[in-house]
Amino acid sequence: MVEVRLQKHIANLGYCSRRKAEELISIGKVIVNGKVVKKMGIKVDPKKDKIEVDKKEIGNLKPNCPEGGLKTRNTNLYIMLNKPVGYITSTSSEQGTSVLDLITIDNYTKKPIDTRVYPVGRLDKDSEGLVLLTNDGELTDKLTHPRYEHEKEYEVTVDKHLSKDAIKILEKGMGIGKDIVRGIKIIKQFNKGKRTIVTAILKEGKNRQIRRMFGQLGYNITALKRIRMNKLKLGVLPVGKWKFVKKSDIL
Repeated sequence: MVEVRLQKHIANLGYCSRRKAEELISIGKVIVNGKVVKKMGIKVDPKKDKIEVDKKEIGNLKPNCPEGGLKTRNTNLYIMLNKPVGYITSTSSEQGTSVLDLITIDNYTKKPIDTRVYPVGRLDKDSEGLVLLTNDGELTDKLTHPRYEHEKEYEVTVDKHLSKDAIKILEKGMGIGKDIVRGIKIIKQFNKGKRTIVTAILKEGKNRQIRRMFGQLGYNITALKRIRMNKLKLGVLPVGKWKFVKKSDIL
């Protein structure tokens, strides 16, 4: 069996992206054959070596779906999911119900997949909308690394109309606690009853950035929905459902 770099092997298994795997290695969270590995570039034999991350063996990760699924191993997969509120974008269900639990035959019109995929980036538990899942570590890095500045578009429902001053501050950027966040682009806003729905685009994506920015200016977000990641648009995909997409639909 051809040996591969440890971080690439972890990404290939669908545990996380290659960049995240490198972070886990650097802080001593990865064990190879019983020994903690912190050195980058080490190669492993996927068939022989025992790999553990956070004290859990990952060499035998179970597929997302039951037996009899679509044969997709050794293939890069790209799945668009319309995440409902209440689910977490994580490969683990330790802190809540994972979006991976939705990748089943019941939520798709064809057979399930037999390949492990993982979410690209985060969408907080209280938010809904587009989540991309894949086993393509290189694509994940391109979409999540700040230097590429890929756009994410959201519909933000707030309790009142945005003032001109608020829009200026949101688009310029601000300090939130210890973080300095870049501005977001406000595309439009319209009133819907007593609520206002704002369409906003951001390129950075720090933890709960939109909620924190609006909150600091005194606006209460009652709903937050992601409708686009780079080229990929959510469209009319029902909440809780998923479908395959092409890489060319994303980049």
